Amino acid sequence: MARLSKSNVPQFSVDVYQNEHLPEGGREVNAIVTVTATGGGTIGTAVTAPHLYGPGQGPSAAVAVMVDCSGSMDYPPTKMRNARDATAAAIDTLRDGVHFAVIGGTHVAQEVYPGGGRLAVADPTTREQAKQALRKLSAGGGTAIGTWLRLADRLLSSADVAIRHGILLTDGRNEHESPEDLKAALDSCAGRFTCDARGVGTDWEVKEVTGIASALLGSADIVADPAGLAADFTRMMETAMGKEVADVALRLWTPVGTTIKFVKQVAPTVEELTGRRTEAGPRAGDYPTGSWGDESRDYHLCVEVPPANIGQEMLAARVSLVIPQPDGTVQNLGAQGLVRAVWTDDMAASTSINPQVAHYTGQAELAQVIQQGLDLRKSGDIDGATAKLGRAVQLASASGNADTAKLLAKVVDVVDAATGTVRLKAKVAEADEMTLETRSTKTVRVKK
Repeated sequence: MARLSKSNVPQFSVDVYQNEHLPEGGREVNAIVTVTATGGGTIGTAVTAPHLYGPGQGPSAAVAVMVDCSGSMDYPPTKMRNARDATAAAIDTLRDGVHFAVIGGTHVAQEVYPGGGRLAVADPTTREQAKQALRKLSAGGGTAIGTWLRLADRLLSSADVAIRHGILLTDGRNEHESPEDLKAALDSCAGRFTCDARGVGTDWEVKEVTGIASALLGSADIVADPAGLAADFTRMMETAMGKEVADVALRLWTPVGTTIKFVKQVAPTVEELTGRRTEAGPRAGDYPTGSWGDESRDYHLCVEVPPANIGQEMLAARVSLVIPQPDGTVQNLGAQGLVRAVWTDDMAASTSINPQVAHYTGQAELAQVIQQGLDLRKSGDIDGATAKLGRAVQLASASGNADTAKLLAKVVDVVDAATGTVRLKAKVAEADEMTLETRSTKTVRVKK
């Protein structure tokens, strides 16, 4: 991986929001860390006019589009046609100079374009050739998503580029390989490229699709009506074309006696990062955040510090942003934030909860209780499902998460949002339930 010059890296900033005061004997420090990337210089033009860039003028990138071609894509026949049209729309969104390939996925992975184990380089000719190749796509066979991902990894890794990205579309369950095979493929691909995953229709498994996106630091969503695929693929590719720097890690340094209890992304979606830590020297660890364009994300850190006396203070953690290099060195992105702990006997100071911490604690619980409620509903535990989804309605209402509140209202009848009093609907459209489950981790930001 090449080091990036200042001219093609966005400027990163780190802001820390916390209540640093602890009571005597207090050991747990919580902080929300907002990371913002601005001014990379290409994102606006790359999205609105992707063909204005020649080779090397935008950030170097390679993209693999994986299209489900299993037999179920023929039911109804419009599904396969919509998938071809959506992939064509994504190809049209590629800017000149981007390396790309199209993969047809069944129980095996096939190179649709350009073939021969190669990537094409986007220009008017190759875009047209790729769209011609798409017309030959037909449905037939099974589903083994791990093979699609491994082929995408082989193709993407053949390009010496800054950004490697995949887009994956499936309409069914991963029935032709074991869950262990898929997990092994995801473990192999993690950190090598990011991947957005989409489920079309309602016959796929939500946890499979969201698990793929989570492992590969991409987005997941449902496209219940195949007619919406082209617009969704265009948006995904626009976002991918707007990425300007890859493999950014959140580096946390903590002093002796201090431990990290958890690290999670909390906006724009909830994503657990604690288990993804890689050691980065004495008392430091890196947590992967994937690729960045002009955007802002929030992270919740929880640190356990050694007990101290009233009036003492300490640095609980230092947050920085780095790009680890293959040779073991790092590129430091120049942004830093400090998490502090101050012990006080001021009861009001030590018991107040920082608004950002309180908000995102609620958003993380919201995602959790939706998943629990839907699982209980599927298992037939009506009382348990009602309690969990009622709590979800209460949290969504209190935090102003209007989008999630609307999705919940399609699964439960809301009697009183403030108290979380709900009744499960007798009949729920499968698409509505799957949409709620797929989008349960989407959060709203706290007003700062």
